[in-house]
Amino acid sequence: MNVLGKKPGRVVDKPTNPMVTPLLNDLYQFTMAYAYWKAGKQSERSVFDLYFRKNPFGGEYTIFAGLEECIKFLANFTLTDEEIDFVRDSLPGCEEAFCDYLRGLDCSDIEVYAVSEGSVVFPKVPLLRIEGPVAVVQLLETPFLNLINYASLVATNAARHRFVAGKSKLLLDNVAAGRLFGIPLRGTHSHAFVSSFMSLDEIVDKALRSSDGKTTCEDFVSLVQTCLAKIQNSSSLSGIFSETNKSELAAFTSYALAFPSAFLALVDTYDVMKSGIPNFCAVALALNELGYKAVGIRLDSGDLAYLSTEARKFFCGIERELNVPDFGKMIITASNDLNEETVDALNKQGHEVDAFGIGTNLVTCYSQAALGCVFKLVEINNQPRIKLSEDVTKVSIPCKKRTYRLFGKEGYPLVDIMTGENEPPPKVGERLLCRHPFNESKRAYVVPQRVEELLKCYWRGNADEAREELEPLKEIKNRCIKQLENMRPDHMRRLNPTPYKVSVSAKLYDFIHFLWLNEAPVGELH
Repeated sequence: MNVLGKKPGRVVDKPTNPMVTPLLNDLYQFTMAYAYWKAGKQSERSVFDLYFRKNPFGGEYTIFAGLEECIKFLANFTLTDEEIDFVRDSLPGCEEAFCDYLRGLDCSDIEVYAVSEGSVVFPKVPLLRIEGPVAVVQLLETPFLNLINYASLVATNAARHRFVAGKSKLLLDNVAAGRLFGIPLRGTHSHAFVSSFMSLDEIVDKALRSSDGKTTCEDFVSLVQTCLAKIQNSSSLSGIFSETNKSELAAFTSYALAFPSAFLALVDTYDVMKSGIPNFCAVALALNELGYKAVGIRLDSGDLAYLSTEARKFFCGIERELNVPDFGKMIITASNDLNEETVDALNKQGHEVDAFGIGTNLVTCYSQAALGCVFKLVEINNQPRIKLSEDVTKVSIPCKKRTYRLFGKEGYPLVDIMTGENEPPPKVGERLLCRHPFNESKRAYVVPQRVEELLKCYWRGNADEAREELEPLKEIKNRCIKQLENMRPDHMRRLNPTPYKVSVSAKLYDFIHFLWLNEAPVGELH
């Protein structure tokens, strides 16, 4: 637990993203704030829920992310004079007194209750509950939606790619991600590096010290050529090629001179099996003679399943024919706009890929642009509020709620249930009626073997009160992995997964429908 004021922790210490300011907002948030202020309602105590309505990517689970950025935003919330001037100019007839009000705004009277970051979450269940003066909370809506929506979408996308790739495969990301989050990096080169070379004569500095530093090979280029000749003279290895591209061999040799202990080559610039693989193996063998071990290859085009399998056979053939231990175990990396579907297809075909470079389809979430989080008022001045719609999926669940995850005998989560704030919590071993929020016929009794409350307090303004401490990324990652492994397999299927059940208590169900009938206008027939 973290006590604000006694132990600031890493929230205030970390710099905020300069793009995330109170102006990262829709204009209607400021027009509403002005209208609240004009009506004298700006300080009325409100409760909002942030949630989503449908799981992304055709799946039945979502990973919650973005909480830390939201808390950092709260800790540093302030409008500069320049920002206030811009707001004034954007609001017709804005009074100067409202600008004075904006200058004094902070989040000292805001409370945020949230699901722990990295948790597996489901539609309709609040990810965040935000309490505070209605005008201030309204100004948090768009920034929070921006911070949660994208982060949760990408985290879910990443989890799905990891799930389809399997635990043993390495997934790679960019340098910034490696620096910020400790994600493993794997250095290689592009086709430009290969095609920039014309011949081996371009290599001027040919010397390379052995890995133990005791000897120096004065002409590494000649050693590479000797090793290539060994491959060409082997009857069982040379059948697939007669002559390799010499400019490619020069590029590989030059790259190995720069990175002898991290040699990973892109082998598809000209022809994978007739040139790229033999050239790579020649350089790898030369490195081996100096005590280095090449890392492996990258495939960026063509039939990845076939090429990876053939490359592995070639590596194993060299290990066997030339007696080079572990040569057959070198890493094969695949790239080329990979996504969840292509990795799944590779698994079904059979392949020898050890690592996947997944970039564009991860960070752009190409298959789905947005998670679709919403931010709805559920209570004001202790009065529950509901948003109605002819589309029942858009009806909000009113009042300040508590949420629980109920687990069964086998340890799997069975259902998430929302209750009114003052209802007694579910108890282990006691039968509980769980109801679909809007479908009268969907209901079931559950006898939970374990009960976990989901919403915890992560922000209480500047009060000297206990709150949850933001966790390091490693703990968030471990939570995510553990919860995904603990999901029932049919919820995790790529095709036609079973929907996870989200419910409300019998008491909350009755209240939702009472308020619905009370708020909905009554028609009149003529």
